[in-house]
Amino acid sequence: MADNIRPPLHNSSSPRDKEPKELDKIAKWQRERMERKLRGEYESAVLHLSQVINDNLKTHMNVSAVRVEGATHTRKSFLGSIIGPSLSTDSDSTLEDVLHTTRRISHALKKTDIFSSVEPYIDRPRSDLASPEDVDLVFRTRERGRWYVSSATEVGNNEGSASASARVRNVFGGAETFEANVSLGTKTRRSFRASLTAPLTPSMETFAELSAYGMEKDLTTYASCTEGLRGLRTVVRRGSPGAYGGAHELAYDAVIRHISGLTPTASMSMRESAGVSVKSSLSHTFLLDTRDDKMAATRGAYGKIYQEIAGLALGGDASFYKAEVEGQVSRALGRGFSASLAARSGLLWGLGPGKTSFSDRFQLGGPTSVRSFRANSMGPRDGADSIGGEMYYSAGLSVMSDLYYPKTGQTLPVKAHCWLNAGRLDGIDRDVPLKQTMLSSLSRPSLSAGVGIIYRLDPVRVELNFGVPLACSRSDGARRGFQVGMGLEFM
Repeated sequence: MADNIRPPLHNSSSPRDKEPKELDKIAKWQRERMERKLRGEYESAVLHLSQVINDNLKTHMNVSAVRVEGATHTRKSFLGSIIGPSLSTDSDSTLEDVLHTTRRISHALKKTDIFSSVEPYIDRPRSDLASPEDVDLVFRTRERGRWYVSSATEVGNNEGSASASARVRNVFGGAETFEANVSLGTKTRRSFRASLTAPLTPSMETFAELSAYGMEKDLTTYASCTEGLRGLRTVVRRGSPGAYGGAHELAYDAVIRHISGLTPTASMSMRESAGVSVKSSLSHTFLLDTRDDKMAATRGAYGKIYQEIAGLALGGDASFYKAEVEGQVSRALGRGFSASLAARSGLLWGLGPGKTSFSDRFQLGGPTSVRSFRANSMGPRDGADSIGGEMYYSAGLSVMSDLYYPKTGQTLPVKAHCWLNAGRLDGIDRDVPLKQTMLSSLSRPSLSAGVGIIYRLDPVRVELNFGVPLACSRSDGARRGFQVGMGLEFM
């Protein structure tokens, strides 16, 4: 009989009775009660701490020393250079001033991109000579990993490539970065690049970069040759594209160009361009970008101005002045629609007595610039070769729309768009006034229009379009029908 006796509160119900599990409900209630209690205690502690700080903001307090813990690979002189400007020279400082100083130093340390975490706190001074009003500011930090190696396959601007990259962070203990990249591709057969970047100012707003690079590009699809480049580049950068005032870049390039690998059908113009040339140039780039999305913006604007001068006192075979201007404005139209208007223009003016080099001229046409034309097929030609031009413009108007699942109404990862493109690429005849050449070019644009879909495959944009050329020059490589474009920037 003892085996049949059940203790009190024993759950004798069958699962099919669908009775609630009282013990689980009690345990859940207890957990929620503890969470409410802990949350209340935490909020009370924060409120009490805030009240204590507010009541003592005007208490006299001075910073005796600043200590950065965990910065094992960072130079003390570099830390001093970025911390020094944040320290106050006022001897009659208060707790409020110390808290502002702590915030400024934390921001400066995070801006170096050396540390993955920065935790500040106020400690008693270690110095025996410190006064009772002195405190030490301590920053517990954790440095980011110094070494990074990766390999990848990339698709962009109608080109595929495989690459390997390596990066070393904080090389000499002053936020320097060394990067190296090697890639093999379809159009750019081989390329390498190695660069060293270092900050020039404690504010981390100005950087210098020294790089060496080389590449070999296959141009036989439109110019019956290959081009090899070997060069050195020195750059000084300041600002950020999304910040007020934009970003500025001043650069010097010394490049050896080699046009070779001519096909049997190469034109006389390409045969005259074959050989080695040297370019020594100074350039300046201004960039401003307030778009909400670089690939499919719905608001904001983008602007870029590029100027380059080569030759003259700089040396080298090439002697020219080159300028390019780009702009884009995007606006949301409502109900998932947005419109984008973009334009580009460029001018190459030779400063020497001879012709400009093929390597310096502009190329135009293709799914990422003027759609419904073959890549680099617009402008002056010699036989089957596009020899490039010295003046161009292109513009594009695009209206995009979100697409939705029929049943759920959720947004699809693709967008539909309709577009209208215009552009022209011309050479410059020195015997004709430049104004007359420009007016003639503007009055005879090549036009195309079409519809398509856009797919975002980070970090590139993929388009499948059906387009029709509406007007074109006899030398332009017009293309009617479907066209696929992959790239970072589209007209």
